[in-house]
Amino acid sequence: MKDLLIRCLKHEPVERAPWVPFAGVHAGFLKGYTATEMLTNADAAFESLMEVNRLYRPDGQPVIFDLQIEAECLGCELRWADDCPPSVSAHPLETEDEDEPPVTPCDCKIPTKESGRIPYVLEVMKRMKEAVGDTTALYGLICGPFTLASHLRGNQLFTDMYDFEDEVCDLMAFCARVCNKVAEYYIEAGMDVIAMVDPLISQISSDDFETYCMEPYKDIFAFIREKGAFSSFFVCGDATRNIDVMCQTGPDSISVDENVDILAAKKITDEYNIAIGGNIPLTSIMLLGNQQDNMKFAVELLDSIPDKTNFIIAPGCDMPYKVPIENCIGIAQAALETDAVREMVKNYQAEEIDTSGVVLPDYEHLEKPFLEVFTLDSAQCAACGYMMGAANQAIEMFGDQIDVVEYKYIYKENVARCIKMGVPNLPSMYLNGELKWRSIIPSKEELQKTIQEALDAMKK
Repeated sequence: MKDLLIRCLKHEPVERAPWVPFAGVHAGFLKGYTATEMLTNADAAFESLMEVNRLYRPDGQPVIFDLQIEAECLGCELRWADDCPPSVSAHPLETEDEDEPPVTPCDCKIPTKESGRIPYVLEVMKRMKEAVGDTTALYGLICGPFTLASHLRGNQLFTDMYDFEDEVCDLMAFCARVCNKVAEYYIEAGMDVIAMVDPLISQISSDDFETYCMEPYKDIFAFIREKGAFSSFFVCGDATRNIDVMCQTGPDSISVDENVDILAAKKITDEYNIAIGGNIPLTSIMLLGNQQDNMKFAVELLDSIPDKTNFIIAPGCDMPYKVPIENCIGIAQAALETDAVREMVKNYQAEEIDTSGVVLPDYEHLEKPFLEVFTLDSAQCAACGYMMGAANQAIEMFGDQIDVVEYKYIYKENVARCIKMGVPNLPSMYLNGELKWRSIIPSKEELQKTIQEALDAMKK
């Protein structure tokens, strides 16, 4: 029910929490299309999104969930996959000399309606608007300026923040202009909500947010409001420390994933009268759970928030490609018919994850430093991708002097390992069994110094 979501975004009382399934490439899965087909073929995308609308009965629905649309227009090379959105494989502003500051692209490179895949996106948006725009609030998703800057500059951006503050501010201002221009195109195509999706916000401090992101985001959300649309600030990972500063930028809503305590976050967003959405776990519940797990989680989440004002129930981020259809149908049923589903699952007990088969390394007797990177999936999650990018930098620096492994949370055995290790958030990086970086990407210098100290200690 579109009106329900609009009233929620206007911060008005609602009879139930609106339901927004963030079905990106999962939409293609419903109709047998690969992620690449879904994200390049307008007919495939439209057919798939209409199936999402039919099966999951959403109050609001994203059209295209691909954080590389703008990056591709600006010259980033992409690596495509069948079961997830593409990832950036080459960064046009990356330099061989790391002491060289980032160069801001000229404004003539701001995408036009004819750039890259933007024509495909606009066609799908217009078709969806005509088909379901009266009954479903439609979301236009845009890569936020900080993640877009990282796509352009690569992992060097995290070092630039310490060495080249003015140049990073200039790059952020350019990326914000890109976001505003693409938002303008999407609003003209009929989108009700413009969501700025910026996963890497969770990987920086509040001070860095204020320095580099505060003014660009204030400008973006003011621009969206001026154009007559609603806005959403979408962040993945443990963004807890940044919820307050995110609110200060003035979005109509904020979306968070399972790494954030949504009850604590809602106390902050309520102070600013901002709606908050989330945060059904993408893998442990939606992908790896059964239908009853999903129904029970959704009911308990809804019951934990007695005042449904300013709350949207949704997955924590873009749903994995192969989420079982029955699981998402179960969440939809819980969202739309909460009382009936509560009764159905009142005696259901989820199966506990068995960690007895997980064997941890003997960290006290390692032959060389061991980096363990715990991610949702570095191929699917931008924040995870750049955390893994930092680990790859370590390999470049130290070669076979260190061991590196990635544990992707999309596999049951890695969920069990995370539980046994006590991994608090994704992405996180451990060195010799000790948590070193929790939802914050280290600079190259910090990474090198930490690993070198471990190497020196092991040689003694």
